[in-house]
Amino acid sequence: MTLVKHPLKPIYNKNSKILILGSMPSVISRQIGFYYAHPKNRFWPTLEVLFHEKIENKKTFLLNKKIALWDVLSSCEIKESSDASIKNAIPNDLEKIIKESNIKAIFTTGKTAYKYYQKFFKDKINLPVIYLPSSSPANCKITKEELVESYKIILKYLEK
Repeated sequence: MTLVKHPLKPIYNKNSKILILGSMPSVISRQIGFYYAHPKNRFWPTLEVLFHEKIENKKTFLLNKKIALWDVLSSCEIKESSDASIKNAIPNDLEKIIKESNIKAIFTTGKTAYKYYQKFFKDKINLPVIYLPSSSPANCKITKEELVESYKIILKYLEK
């Protein structure tokens, strides 16, 4: 187990309408310095299908689509990238993003992100929270097509 402090800044601006939260960046994401960086993670390919466009600059894409991106946890003990191994979790300051943006809904990617969101923020943030399946390559139970279908709810909240 290694104590990991979240190394990535949140991506958002005042126009962001939805917030997508993971649990903690993977080892590869921490090394590369960007979210969902593992080459087999299906997060970015899912968004490309959803929005019918190739993503060249991920940060610009998110801001243009009014999507904020961060993680629930600011630090934890974790074995490599295993969400199941997380212990001694400390939350990020999600309220800051909510105050500085136009967030209407929060989406969690995976069971661990949802669990920790509920633990730390259920009674603090009064917004809809929608669970999305994990796009991690470890989540092989769900196909890319099923992932895209699940993520379509994001579009409804961006239209509001």
